[in-house]
Amino acid sequence: MTKPTVLFFSLFLALAGSHQSGIADDEGISIFNGKDLTGWKVHGTEKWYVENGELVCESGPDAEYGYLATEKQYKDFELTVDFKQSADGNSGIFFRSSLDGTKISGWQVEVAPPNKNSGGVYESYGRGWLIKPDEEAQKALKYGEWNTMKIRVVGGHVTTWLNGTQMIDLQDEKIGEANGSIALQIHSGGGIKVNWKNLKVKEIAQ
Repeated sequence: MTKPTVLFFSLFLALAGSHQSGIADDEGISIFNGKDLTGWKVHGTEKWYVENGELVCESGPDAEYGYLATEKQYKDFELTVDFKQSADGNSGIFFRSSLDGTKISGWQVEVAPPNKNSGGVYESYGRGWLIKPDEEAQKALKYGEWNTMKIRVVGGHVTTWLNGTQMIDLQDEKIGEANGSIALQIHSGGGIKVNWKNLKVKEIAQ
């Protein structure tokens, strides 16, 4: 092949593989391949499936809590993820978490309907809310549209951003001592549907 042909073919291969898990770019390594749940484990009876290259969580017949957790553990990292709340939208992104069935230990960055503290940090089966974003910051949520959540966890320091707006900045000793998986949540109650895409993690060495 001539050099231009080789260049074009290489570009085609790169674009064709852009949705595969393990592909790295400036935002980190993709942890969702856009095809199936490889690298993840379902906890509970709620629905987790892939549709049009997007990860979808939806209430099931039991209308209980459900989780989709990474098989890999992440200590210090920066996570970016896009989400769209199709119905209700009460969900969350856990970090340094561990699961026993649907009982989860860890910390949740809230994903919720308007004025319900998206971007705040909640400790499940523990101290409850550790920090909530202020009312002005919560205006960053675009309900029913695609949003980008960015979560940075280094030691006991947690910072979150929603669509480029800083939501919280937290220092917590207990968080600093923990390790675990990243997990997406679907809340109990039924009638919930959230779409996710572009899940990327950049691990941070200390």
